[in-house]
Amino acid sequence: MVHGTVVAVCGHESDGGRALPGLLGPDVSCVRGGRELFRRVRASRGRGEPVCVVPMTLGRDPELVADAARTLLALSPEERAGTVLAEPFGTADHLIGWLRTAAVRVPGDRALLITAPSGDPFVDADLFRIARLVRQYGRHRTVEVALTGGDPDPAEGVRRCRALGGERVVLLPASWVTPPVPDGEHCEPGGPLLSAPAVTGVLGTRVRDAWERHDRLGDDGLTRGLTAADAHGHAHTHGPGGHDHAHGGHGHAHGPGDHGHSHKLDHNPNHSHGPDHKHDHSHGPDHKHEHEHDHSHGHAPHEHPPGAHHPEPDDPGRGPHARPPHHAPHSQPREPAAPVHPPRHDDVDTHRAPAPDALPSSRSLR
Repeated sequence: MVHGTVVAVCGHESDGGRALPGLLGPDVSCVRGGRELFRRVRASRGRGEPVCVVPMTLGRDPELVADAARTLLALSPEERAGTVLAEPFGTADHLIGWLRTAAVRVPGDRALLITAPSGDPFVDADLFRIARLVRQYGRHRTVEVALTGGDPDPAEGVRRCRALGGERVVLLPASWVTPPVPDGEHCEPGGPLLSAPAVTGVLGTRVRDAWERHDRLGDDGLTRGLTAADAHGHAHTHGPGGHDHAHGGHGHAHGPGDHGHSHKLDHNPNHSHGPDHKHDHSHGPDHKHEHEHDHSHGHAPHEHPPGAHHPEPDDPGRGPHARPPHHAPHSQPREPAAPVHPPRHDDVDTHRAPAPDALPSSRSLR
């Protein structure tokens, strides 16, 4: 295993690294991402030192990992040859475990207020999930969330805890930052989350594992780091079984099984569905839908709901308010009033039965 420089790259969870100096040893460089990380690694490699970069996230900043990987890719091939990107310091699962351990030290009659610096909406929302899991198997009845620099802030979080019956509130940090106590009369600090010896032990494990992967597999960690934020944010895919939200006017294929969304625009009449697809063809009163396409659903014929109609070609003999002839339901076809000649192939509408007043071919509407 190679020993060299350890660079801790920091984000919003540590206030850009300002919350870490008392927790990291003197042999660890603490930098922000981007240019600061690039310059520090390049300087160390210029002195011939191997470098291990450790993203100092506790599980709420996957973009920090991806950004570190992109920054290291900007190095020259010679500089990258002696550089590895370690796994992040912690994951969301680690954070839940660390918070549960910290909560054990808090008396059961206290309310817990889990605090962290505000990030983007997705990492902030994830903190509420983490807090719920901390409460799930703990002994504290009230567990709330506060975001430093966000909403709700710690002062509002304390008010919420007290409104829910908490006499005393303990501020439990879910980040490297220990928040100030907003109300000394009713609340008290519960941090830091990890002690300096614990941080040193975890950091050493990440560095050791990174160099072992490099020595055994030639893995510098950059490819893995680039995908760290792929599941974060709005981007998502639809798995088997379909999905249930609306798409505004674009066509795409659906997998097996039914799906429960409606296409708002540009209905494509030539698409087909799997055998389990349930397609409620509900049309408004002004919808003109001449079924001249092969609408293959793979199930029994369906009936149109009341109010849906399919107008016939204009007939000068009909008044403006006359009800257009409607094909009979598939389940109960009506017999024609009089024998008629088979229609020509170019006039046939294969989707409906002949209308009762259909004219013989000798009296074509054309």
